[in-house]
Amino acid sequence: MSEDRTPTAPRTVATDEDTSGLAPRVDRWEAARPPLGRTVREDAEALAQHISEAEDLLAALPPRPERDRTQRQDAARLADGGRRLRDRFLRLHAESVYDTLTDGRTRHPRVDELVYAAAEAFPGLVPTRARIAAELRHIQAHKEGREIDQGIFFRALLRSPKAGAHLVDSMLLPTRRALDLLPGFRRDGRADLGTVLIERRGAAAHVTVNNQSCLNAEDNRLMADLETAVDLALLDDGVRVGVLRGGVMDHPRHRGRRVFSAGINLRHLREGRISFVDFLLGRELGLLNKLAKGVIPDPDPDAFPDRTVQKPWIGVVDSFAIGGGTQILLVLDRVIAAEDAYFSLPAAQEGIVPGTGNLRLGRLTGSRPARRIILGGHRIAATDPDAGFLCDQVVPTAGLDAAVEASVRELDSPAVVANRRMLGLAEEPADAFRAYLAEFSLVQAYRSYSEDVLEKVGRAWARPGASG
Repeated sequence: MSEDRTPTAPRTVATDEDTSGLAPRVDRWEAARPPLGRTVREDAEALAQHISEAEDLLAALPPRPERDRTQRQDAARLADGGRRLRDRFLRLHAESVYDTLTDGRTRHPRVDELVYAAAEAFPGLVPTRARIAAELRHIQAHKEGREIDQGIFFRALLRSPKAGAHLVDSMLLPTRRALDLLPGFRRDGRADLGTVLIERRGAAAHVTVNNQSCLNAEDNRLMADLETAVDLALLDDGVRVGVLRGGVMDHPRHRGRRVFSAGINLRHLREGRISFVDFLLGRELGLLNKLAKGVIPDPDPDAFPDRTVQKPWIGVVDSFAIGGGTQILLVLDRVIAAEDAYFSLPAAQEGIVPGTGNLRLGRLTGSRPARRIILGGHRIAATDPDAGFLCDQVVPTAGLDAAVEASVRELDSPAVVANRRMLGLAEEPADAFRAYLAEFSLVQAYRSYSEDVLEKVGRAWARPGASG
């Protein structure tokens, strides 16, 4: 049956080692899984009841780090059974659920608003805000993995051509923070967002990343600040080109040097501070998709002639672009690198998926190099012959500023905007992006709680500036 396609935990039975006495009750709970296939409301009530019973059983267990082997198996059976039921419910009712949450697709909530609205409207379907907040008190290895339920939810929505397309558009709308800051940025040409500084210089918005504590590694705060900066650059009529560059670091290992990006902050991942909704999914649908496809200033579907505002983007790579930093480069129109810079996508070595890197890298490098980079962790120096797939120009560090200014002048053209729009349509059709993100939603959620990932980040987190 279709529901069997959701990854499952091993089936176990009660043993003499059962110290909780819970296994027989879990057996009965599994046997009582309700059949679905009636109205959305009737199925939602059955789901809520069954999940509530699972939560009561789970509450009878000790906290995750204190469980013995059998108790861990009992918890895994409860989690797996609940996930399979949620998956089945959403296969039947995803579009009805989405229409309920968006008033028939007349409202445009972001992913975080949407998932918590679903928790209230459909109890048991996804974790509540309070349950996610409780999870944040634990390191990643000690969480129950409730974000996996959010991954199931978003996979189902994004698989739907109607709900998924609407959700993708919703995430292309400007953030509320950007709209609040826009009048001041238009007036002053400058906004300090905390980890990101955006300055308008002539026709260009220079976006400088200054996440000083971790060599510009990506975390929840940085992703929010970067998306706000991209919104401001796209919405300001005085900006015609965007420039993205890392700031000068005060980190002992790179003091006085610019760094583009050290990738995901592994320390934050280990500590359970990397959000699935806000970071792992939100950066793909928000920040990166806005860089690739622009912002939608007005959700009116009849906007003419184009719904999105797009502008060309230049990336300037000093030192290195690791992981998420390289992912960003894949959606930019021009990449200029220093001679001593390098690129890498080590996500497979860390156990996770490099965002939309798997979708986008191959069309630049070809299939075989993409596999070497993603599956094998092959690092590419800016001066390597293969670097031409990832960057357009390599210059001495002292020549970067002049190269950037020349590129701004070259890309400052309405014809460039029109052609980048058409290139984007040819290279990445909307349905291909949506279908990829649907499967990414669940795969990345599971990967974030997989034993190999937890072991790897546990070893890596103590390194200064740990990232990947």
